[in-house]
Amino acid sequence: MEDMSKSFVDIWQKNSAMMTQMFNQSHEMLTQSMDPLNVGPAFTNATKLMVNDPMKLMQANYELWKEHLDLMQQATQQVMQANAGSGNAADKPKEPYDRRFRHEDWANNPMFDYIKKSYLITSRWMVNTMTAIDGLSESDKKKIVFHSQLLADAFSPSNFFMTNPEAIRTMVDTGGQSIIKGMQNLQRDLDPKTSQLSIMMSDPDAFTLGENIATTPGKVVFQNDLVQLIQYEPSTPKVHERPLVIAPPWINKYYILDLQPKNSFIAWAVEQGYTVFVISWVNPDSKLGDKTFEDYMQEGILDVLDAVESATGVKEMSMIGYCIGGTLLSATLAYMAEIGDTRVKAATFFASQADFSEAGDLKIFTDEAQVDNLERMMSEKGYLEGSSMATTFNMLRANDLIWSFYVDNYLLGKDPLKFDLLYWNADSTRMPRETHLFYLREMYINNNLSKPGGITLKGVPIDLSKVTIPIYLQAAKEDHIAPYPSVFKSTGLYSGPVRFMLAGSGHIAGVINPPAAEKYNHWINEEQPKDLDTWLEGAEEHKGSWWTDWDKWLAPLSGKKVKARTPGDGELDVIEAAPGTFVSIKS
Repeated sequence: MEDMSKSFVDIWQKNSAMMTQMFNQSHEMLTQSMDPLNVGPAFTNATKLMVNDPMKLMQANYELWKEHLDLMQQATQQVMQANAGSGNAADKPKEPYDRRFRHEDWANNPMFDYIKKSYLITSRWMVNTMTAIDGLSESDKKKIVFHSQLLADAFSPSNFFMTNPEAIRTMVDTGGQSIIKGMQNLQRDLDPKTSQLSIMMSDPDAFTLGENIATTPGKVVFQNDLVQLIQYEPSTPKVHERPLVIAPPWINKYYILDLQPKNSFIAWAVEQGYTVFVISWVNPDSKLGDKTFEDYMQEGILDVLDAVESATGVKEMSMIGYCIGGTLLSATLAYMAEIGDTRVKAATFFASQADFSEAGDLKIFTDEAQVDNLERMMSEKGYLEGSSMATTFNMLRANDLIWSFYVDNYLLGKDPLKFDLLYWNADSTRMPRETHLFYLREMYINNNLSKPGGITLKGVPIDLSKVTIPIYLQAAKEDHIAPYPSVFKSTGLYSGPVRFMLAGSGHIAGVINPPAAEKYNHWINEEQPKDLDTWLEGAEEHKGSWWTDWDKWLAPLSGKKVKARTPGDGELDVIEAAPGTFVSIKS
C-alpha cells in the first residue's frame, strides 16, 4: 500500500508539472504569435483556477492513476490468459466504434490494444479535467474544452508511424514503398516558401466542372459583380407556375447542390417540375473587398428576383437559402416585408440560422479579439483567404477532416480519393472583408438579426416577425455548423406558418440526401409545437430522404402547372452555358 501511495504521489506531481508547463508554454507561444484564436487568456484563467484548487487537481490525478492501474492489471491478466490458452477475443467487452482504431491489430495485438486504451484514458481525463474547472465563463470553458480536445486528437497514437499498426503492416506488405509514397505526398503538400502543410483530400484531376460534376443542363441568363444566375433546362413538359430560386452559401460554391446526377438536388427539383434558378456567387478578389452585406442583398437576391421576373414573366416565386445564404435570405425577406415587396411567396431554409445564441462550435472562433485579428488579416488584400475558412471548418471535425487524411496520405502512402464531395470541399472561396466582418459581428457576436430593429439595411430597420409567408426549416441531428437547436429557434422568429423538419446526418449529408439513396431517416412533428423538447418528444420518424416531404409542402404553394420554360425564352438572353465562369475561379 505504501508503494502504491508513493506511485500515486509521483504520478500526481509529474502530471501537475506537465500540465502547468503545457499551459505556460501554450500561453507564451500563443501570445508571441499574436494568438489569432484568442486562446491564451482562456488558458491563463484556467491555469490560475486549477492552481487555486489543488484538492480538485489531486483528485483528478488520482482518478487518472487509478484508471491506468486498472488498465495495467487488465492487460496483465489478458496476457496470462493468452499464455495459458484460456482467453477468447469474444470475451472482450465491445468498445464504441472509433474510426482511428478500425484496424484489427488495435484490438487483437495486446501491445497496441494497451497503447490505444492508455491514450483514450489520458485524453478523456484531460478533456474532462478541463471541463470540470469551476469559475470559467461559459465562452472560456467552451474554448478550453474545444482546444483541449483538438490537442488530444492530435496526439492520438494512430497519428504516429511507430504506434500505428496499420502503417507498420502496410510498410512491410509494400516493401517500404508506402513510406516512400508517403514522403512524396508530404513533399507535394508542403509549401516550400511558407512551410505550410495543405493536406490533399481529393484528387484535383478527378473532376471537371460541367463534365462529370455540376452537369445539370442550364444557362447563365444574368450576371453582375457578385453573381451569375443559372436557369436550368426543364425535364418535364409542364412546370409549376412559380419559379424556384436558390441562394446557396458564398462560403462554398453552389455545386454542392449539383454534384453528380445521382445526388444532385437541383436535377431532382427540376424533375419534380420546378423552374429552377440558382445563384452562383463570384469568388471575390481585392476589387470586391468593400462589398457589403447590403450589396449581397441587393445584387445577390433583389437584382436576381428582378432577373427571374424578366426571364419568366412571373412576379411571384419561392426561394431556398442554404447556410449563410439562408441567413441573407432571412434578412432580405424582413427587408422586403418592410418595403412592401411581396414577390417571394414561400421560403425554405437548409441548415440555416437566424438566431445565433446557440450557434455551436463556430462561436469559439468569433469573439471580438478574433474578429479584430481577422480584420487586420483582411486589411491588405480586402478578403479572407479561402484556405482560412476551410481550415476553420475542418478543425470542427479534426479526426475526420484532418487526421484521417494525414494518416492516409503520409503514413499509409495512399493516393487521394476520387470523391465528389471532397473535391467540392477543397474548392474553397474567399470572403470579402466588409461582408464577412458584418456577418461575424452582427450575427455571431451580437445576434442582432434575431432582434426587432437590431439590423438596418439600406436605411430600413428590419424585423423577422414581419415575415408572414410559409416557411420550411430543415435541420440535421449531427450538424456541427448550424446545430438543430439553433435552427429550431427560427420557429419563434417568423409570424407565418413554419414547418420544422429534422434530418439525419450533418450539415452536408443531411441536406444532400436523394430519395434513391434510401439513407438517413428524418423526423416530423405535424403539431409543430414551439418548444424543442416537446417537438422532439412528439416527432415521428420517417424512412429515408426528407426531399419528398419538402416537395409535398412546396408544390401546393407553387401555383398551377404551365408550359415548361427554356432559358432564353423570356426577356433575358443566354450569356453562357452552365455552370458558368464564376464557379471556375479558384482561390
